[in-house]
Amino acid sequence: MNTETAKLKEILQNSDNIVFFGGAGVSTESGIPDFRSADGLYNKSYKHPPETILSHSFFIENTEEFYRFYKEKMLYPDAKPNDAHKALAKLEELGKVKAVITQNVDGLHTMAGSKNVLELHGSALRNICMSCKECYPIDTIIQSEGIPFCTCGGIIKPDVVLYEEGLNHIIMSKATKAICEAEVLIVGGTSLNVYPAAGMVNYYTGNKLILINKSKTSFDKYADLIVRENIGITLDTAVN
Repeated sequence: MNTETAKLKEILQNSDNIVFFGGAGVSTESGIPDFRSADGLYNKSYKHPPETILSHSFFIENTEEFYRFYKEKMLYPDAKPNDAHKALAKLEELGKVKAVITQNVDGLHTMAGSKNVLELHGSALRNICMSCKECYPIDTIIQSEGIPFCTCGGIIKPDVVLYEEGLNHIIMSKATKAICEAEVLIVGGTSLNVYPAAGMVNYYTGNKLILINKSKTSFDKYADLIVRENIGITLDTAVN
């Protein structure tokens, strides 16, 4: 165990008000690629930039093309929780983690057993008819040919926050409150480049800001502990 992980383990053992804030890097060990690394989704070549395809206006104007990309690049129904997800679920079970705030839409934190999961960008596991608001599982999207339609005839839209759409105010409020009240804030697997979500870290006023990320972030200068290691191994080692 390296020095940073040993320090993290000590902090976890002596704290019972921990909040975790995570991004795409948390799920890469589950086989879900991230967005901004060298091999990430946003560094691939497509007919349209991914940011454009994953926007509200593109969804409305080019729904079939949106779903072609979305089903091929954004859905990973066979992905399973990794050691990071499991460690956080265990910490919640022990009464230490009070909230898991995630920018991911894969649902893996909930699948791992975490109960208080605040999904800032929604969930690909939920899909809602734009007309009658009927809910559909991910299988409906995967099995559909072209655009998925509701039995009422309405278009089904993933319950995820697209570019040009605002975050859910209730979820934002709960997440902000959790961060403000946290004794320890662990930020992991995120470049902290996506706003307004990344800006929520600014609400933390404690002295135990921990960053677990392989690359540097703009918040490094504020961190009380930085771990430049694999997040799954790090959390598993620190928790078990």
